[in-house]
Amino acid sequence: MSPPDATAARWISTFLEAQAAERGAARNTLLAYGRDLRDFAGWAERRALPLTTLTRADIEAYLVACDAEGLAATTRARRLSAIRQLFRFAWDEGWRTDDPAAELRGPGRPGRLPRTLDEGAVDRLLAAARSHGRTEAERLRNTCLMELLYATGLRVSELVSLPLAAARGDPEMLMVRGKGGKDRLVPLSRPARAALAAWLALREADEAEARLTRRPSSRFLFPSRSAAGHLTRHGAHALIKDLAVAAGLSPDSVSPHRLRHAFATHLLAGGADLRVIQTLLGHADISSTEIYTHVLEERLRRTVLDHHPLAAGPADSADDP
Repeated sequence: MSPPDATAARWISTFLEAQAAERGAARNTLLAYGRDLRDFAGWAERRALPLTTLTRADIEAYLVACDAEGLAATTRARRLSAIRQLFRFAWDEGWRTDDPAAELRGPGRPGRLPRTLDEGAVDRLLAAARSHGRTEAERLRNTCLMELLYATGLRVSELVSLPLAAARGDPEMLMVRGKGGKDRLVPLSRPARAALAAWLALREADEAEARLTRRPSSRFLFPSRSAAGHLTRHGAHALIKDLAVAAGLSPDSVSPHRLRHAFATHLLAGGADLRVIQTLLGHADISSTEIYTHVLEERLRRTVLDHHPLAAGPADSADDP
């Protein structure tokens, strides 16, 4: 529900329009911004605090109120981010001569590191994909799906919705449409190209037969009978769980996003530049990619603690003569 304050309503709607037009913000992002900003504006209006004169102390009081409501740190951080962007926009537009939110820092996000898979686990998953399936077509599809996930670090939603046209011609790179409708190129490894070529040959044969028999064809690389016309996120998720079981891994330890984390972590461990990984993952902000440096640091720390002879402390032995 829009806040009663006409100025606040105008600020929020104009800000959201600019986010959509200038930054290509996704619909879900705009909905989240709108909910957070309307909550903030409603709180301010109930206290007779117009956005035109609201102070840093007022914003801090709102954050304290959010904390008192029991809102999670991630929710409070997201709300502060929306507020900061709104007031920066208001300053840019000349609606205010200052930015009361500029110096505010939120509670931050929890320091949980993304869980990933080691190279041995990935190898077992890829081997399971090559042998798991009732038919040769299913095995080729499974192999292509898994090889592409690991080789590109794509979000599963980006992969399952890939059009067939994007894969034709034995490409060395795929053009992918990511969040906010932004396109990016991702290179393919040799195993991924081989798996894609094998699956594409079967798909092309199926498309040719569809044309001859006048049955509907699919424009997607991974077609299905779903409403969307392609393999769904849930379908891919369930398939990967099945492959984990076939590979002798716990299904709870494997997911499409874990493979995305593995892609980034293994690249970084191999010496890839963080900015390159940011581009490949489609992260708008480098801070989203920097988490993988912490994952690598933690892996190195565990390696030392597990294998260094002095990691457990000094031995109870006499000095060497």
